[in-house]
Amino acid sequence: MDIAQEAPETVILAGDEASLYLQASLKRVWAPVGVTPVIRTAAGRDNTHFYGALNLLTGEQTTLRSDLMNGQVSALFLQKLLLAYPEKLLLAYPDRPILLLWDRAPWHRGPAITAVLEANARLEIVWFPPGSPDLNPQEHVWKATREAVSHNHGHGKLVALADAFEAHLTSNVFACSLLQKHGYDLLCTRFK
Repeated sequence: MDIAQEAPETVILAGDEASLYLQASLKRVWAPVGVTPVIRTAAGRDNTHFYGALNLLTGEQTTLRSDLMNGQVSALFLQKLLLAYPEKLLLAYPDRPILLLWDRAPWHRGPAITAVLEANARLEIVWFPPGSPDLNPQEHVWKATREAVSHNHGHGKLVALADAFEAHLTSNVFACSLLQKHGYDLLCTRFK
């Protein structure tokens, strides 16, 4: 909670990546008795990937679609986050910090990531403990979006499915209670 005291204007994000396949994942579905619903499936393993960062205070999502997940694309995503949250929020906060909670995927490290971090002192990464996706609020965003878009879908093309997936991510607000659970709101109001 030091952030609430030292820099209450900090943007706190939880980031992660998800892969999207054209192959529909099946969930329960209602249908009239005796009528079996038909879900089209694709034989291939065509896929695309999404980088996502959930703003833990506002519930807004920043996304980047990519055919690859590697250090260079991860660095591009960090650049997108820096652009999404400009340095100067108000004259009172000229160096608006960004704190990104991120897992320890191998493509989150390397020269491209180091270069972005060295060039942007206001961006800091805090690593989730190894093997703990249950701690990452971004996982809930992926789950909600998969349920809304990619389970039992009828899209025949990956591009159409990916467009619908991205539209759901960017047009919805995803509630997150992680900060409230730890008293962040209470502390923040004291130090603003």
